[in-house]
Amino acid sequence: MPQPTDPYEDNLDDLPPAQPVHYAEQSLLGALLLDPHRLADIGDLDAGQFANHAHGALFQAMRTVPPPAPEAHRSDPAWLNTVLDAARPNAPGLTASYLHTLIQVCPWPKHAPTYARMIRADHARRTLLMHAERLAQTATDPTLPNPAATTLAQADALGQFLDTLAGQFAPHPGSLPRTSVPGTPTGPSSEEALDEERLLLATATAHPAELKTMRWVQPDDFTLPLHATVWQCLTALVRNGEPVDPVTVLWEAQHRGLLTDGIDPGDLIALVSAPVGSPEYWGERVLQRALLARAFDVSSRITAYAQDPANSPHQLVTGSRRALADLTALRTRWQRSTTPSSPSPRQPRSPAASRAGPAPRATTVGARALR
Repeated sequence: MPQPTDPYEDNLDDLPPAQPVHYAEQSLLGALLLDPHRLADIGDLDAGQFANHAHGALFQAMRTVPPPAPEAHRSDPAWLNTVLDAARPNAPGLTASYLHTLIQVCPWPKHAPTYARMIRADHARRTLLMHAERLAQTATDPTLPNPAATTLAQADALGQFLDTLAGQFAPHPGSLPRTSVPGTPTGPSSEEALDEERLLLATATAHPAELKTMRWVQPDDFTLPLHATVWQCLTALVRNGEPVDPVTVLWEAQHRGLLTDGIDPGDLIALVSAPVGSPEYWGERVLQRALLARAFDVSSRITAYAQDPANSPHQLVTGSRRALADLTALRTRWQRSTTPSSPSPRQPRSPAASRAGPAPRATTVGARALR
C-alpha cells in the first residue's frame, strides 16, 4: 500500500542535482556534520548563499547550536539531533537519514574551505544574474515616472555589487568571459519612437541655433537610419554656418546620397517641415529612449555571462564591468542634456500644439517612404 505524501516533505534524497553546486553544498554540510570544528575554517559564508533552502537552514542551525566537544561527538550523535531539531522549523523535509547521507557523500572533510568557496562563487553568479534581470526590467518598465534616473540607479547598484565581488575573489589569467552574447535587437521601431524622431528633426530645422548646445544628441541615438542621416545633415549645416531650412536640408541630404535610396524629395521636405515644441525637449526624449535601449542591451550581455556556469567570478566581474562601461558615454550625454544651461524653462509643446493632439506624421506615400 503506498504511503501518503506529506505536503511538507522535501524528499531531498530523491531530488536530482540541478547544478554542480548541489554536490558542493552536500559535501560541505557532510564535512561540518562530521567535524563541526571546521566551521572556523570556511571563512565568511552565509546561509543565504546556499542554492538549496534546506541546505541553508541546516547550515544556519550549525552556526546557531554550540559545537560539541570533539571526543564526545565521535561517539554521541546528540549534536546531530540538536542541529536537526533547530533546522526543521525552516526546513520540515529534513530527516536524520538525510544528515547521514550528507556525511557519506562528502569525499574529503578537510576540503571544506574549498567547498565553501564553490558555494560563494555560485551565489555570486546567481546574484549577478538577479541584478542584470532587475536592470532589464527597469529599462523596459513604461510605468516609471523617471525611467532614465531609475535605470541609472539600478546600473549603479549593479556596479557596486561588482566592486564588492571583485574584492572577494582574486583575479587570474584569462579573465575575459568567452560566452557568446546576444546581438542588439534590430526589430521594427515603435511608432512613438519614430514620431519623436520626426518631431526632433522638424523642430531642429525650425530652430537650428539650438543645435549648437545639443551635441549630446548623436546619430546613433536614432532608431531609423534615415533619421540619423537627416540629423547629420542638420548638424553639418549648423557647424558650417550655412542657412538651415527644409530646402537646404534637402540639398545636404542629396550630397550625402540619401535621395538615391528611393526617398522622394517632397517627402523629405515634409519630414522637416512640421515643427512642434522645442528641439531640446524632443532631443531628450530621443536620448532617453537610446539610454534605456543601451541599458537593456547591457543587461542582456551580463545575463548571458551569468547564465554560463563556465565563467569564474573574476570573469563575470571583468565582462560585466566592460558591458557597463558601454553605458557611460550615454550617461554622460544624458546628464548634459538634463543640466539646465539657462534660467528659462523648457517647453515641450506650445499651447497650440497641445490642443492639436498627437504629433503629426507623414502621410500616405511620404510615410511609407520615410520608414
